[in-house]
Amino acid sequence: MSDITADDIEDLVTQLKAYNDAYRRGVPLISDLEYDRLVGKLQTLDPLHPFLSKVEPELFEGKKEIRHPVPMLSIEKAYSREALERFISRVKKEAAEIGIQDIRFSVTPKLDGLAGRDDGEIFASRGNGEVGYEISSAFEKGIIPLGGRGRGIGEIVIKKSYFDEHLSNNFEHPRNLVVGIINSDKLNEFAVKAIEDRAVFFVPYAELESWIGTPEELVDQVEEITRNLSAKTDYPMDGMVAGVTDEAVREHMGSTAHHYRWQIAIKTKGETAVTRVENLVWQVGRTGNVTPVMEVMPVFLSGATIRRVTAHNAGKVRDDKIGIGAEIEIIRSGEVIPKLEKVITPSDQIALPGFCPSCNSFLQWDNDFLKCMASFCPAQIEQGIIHFFKTLGTAEWFGIKTVQKLVEDGFNSLVQIYVMTEKDFLDIGFGPVQSKNLWNAIQTSIKKPVEDWRFLAAFGIPDLGTGDSRKLLSHIRLEDLGKVRKEEIIQIHGFGEKTGESIQKGIERVWNIIQNMLSMGFTLEMTPLAHEKKTSGSPIAGKGIVFTGKMKKGSREDMQVQARKLGANVQTTVSGKTDYLVCGENVGDSKIRKAKQLGVKTITEEDYLHIVESLNTAL
Repeated sequence: MSDITADDIEDLVTQLKAYNDAYRRGVPLISDLEYDRLVGKLQTLDPLHPFLSKVEPELFEGKKEIRHPVPMLSIEKAYSREALERFISRVKKEAAEIGIQDIRFSVTPKLDGLAGRDDGEIFASRGNGEVGYEISSAFEKGIIPLGGRGRGIGEIVIKKSYFDEHLSNNFEHPRNLVVGIINSDKLNEFAVKAIEDRAVFFVPYAELESWIGTPEELVDQVEEITRNLSAKTDYPMDGMVAGVTDEAVREHMGSTAHHYRWQIAIKTKGETAVTRVENLVWQVGRTGNVTPVMEVMPVFLSGATIRRVTAHNAGKVRDDKIGIGAEIEIIRSGEVIPKLEKVITPSDQIALPGFCPSCNSFLQWDNDFLKCMASFCPAQIEQGIIHFFKTLGTAEWFGIKTVQKLVEDGFNSLVQIYVMTEKDFLDIGFGPVQSKNLWNAIQTSIKKPVEDWRFLAAFGIPDLGTGDSRKLLSHIRLEDLGKVRKEEIIQIHGFGEKTGESIQKGIERVWNIIQNMLSMGFTLEMTPLAHEKKTSGSPIAGKGIVFTGKMKKGSREDMQVQARKLGANVQTTVSGKTDYLVCGENVGDSKIRKAKQLGVKTITEEDYLHIVESLNTAL
């Protein structure tokens, strides 16, 4: 292992990305088996590499980018009854804060396909959760929209029974065939046959059978609920999704940058194996945390040979006595990265580092983490720059090898990088084509519109990810953050005393950098302030509104944006807090039925426009 360098790992990642891109374009260069072997190799060399921590990117060449009106976030996972109970307790506590005691949960199968959102006009892939690709051609190819168009979020899947009988010998996973159908202009014979046999569907989650009951019933009956729903679902699944049904509770709980707080995926634990620690290596992250990775005796687990496993943090190494010779149990669930489950036999060789492995600075304890506090630490600088480009999402070409070279040559701040010329890139050893690409990427990053909350989150301020940045900027303008105090922050729901203090200090630390970057002229889309959303005299101010079906006079997203500007509480599902269900064309029966049950007024698109236009006439 000692002869493996960072460059070797990045070369492997570059290779995997190229193979993945070719596969997504329908021209695979290697077999699935060989590709999986290379992924396993990367996992062995660097189990914490970002490539392994996310679904392989959807690179739909030639397809239009679509920004989702509401982020298609991931889902928090519960692998035990205890984790499910903790989630339910959080929901109960948050519901009680807004005076709601009687809550219900729904449980729906979690499909394992290609996620997408269909509003009746635009069908977009999930992409990175914020931005997807227009894939309406899927329906032209013959994929069947279950329940009709405009049914919201769901998954493109192939019937499990059909796959098992006809395709399991040709494809390792049903999702491989589904992605190939979306990505390829010319379908292979298997895809053509599956479509002709009406076996490939876009299944909106609204069309799936679900269970609804009390929190207590959910905990007591979770195994039975899972068995019953699984037996009725003929699509690939990887668990169940439980979520609170009350829209007011959903809105109150909100989301993190990663997942919605009001729902959880109920999953079973994956395969486990016992192995022995042979070495412990330490890595430096963006915030200075120095984290341990165990090099273990190779063990075969869930189709891969595992040689490296994260040990979480220095406190766990200290408390659980993790070191050379420790016998451990590891687990590999739905995720690619194996994790430490428990220490079976502790080690008597515990070695915690005293100095940073990147800059050799003295390390300090911060709760359970060893932390490098040096502002000049190369590893932290590199990770911070990469985080900015990755979060902002408007500049390509700035991968780890490029950023490392820039930092090594003295370009160790965002401000320095953003004022570089094409000649500057050439002078430090980049080739002519790459230099031009890097300079063009910077210019694109400045000019391409991006949300102000994404820009703020890109600076990596602790406790201020994309979700909380959006929340903060809905109350305080970006240009005013330089003088914000924690007292103002904690007045915003969701920010506590410690978080408020952490955010204030974090902003103070990078405010000069933020100001300098703002002076570059970034094209920022400003977040509407919460107190400006209520429009005086608006007939829909404060009203709960759900838009459904295909609209004639504009897209559903445009109508939602307009409604928010007029002070409406735009919702995605009908609940007791809904006042109007606005129906376009091809509306499914389920929402209309639910509206009738709850006494929600159902109106047409024309009725709604008449209501809105009455405000314009009055003005």
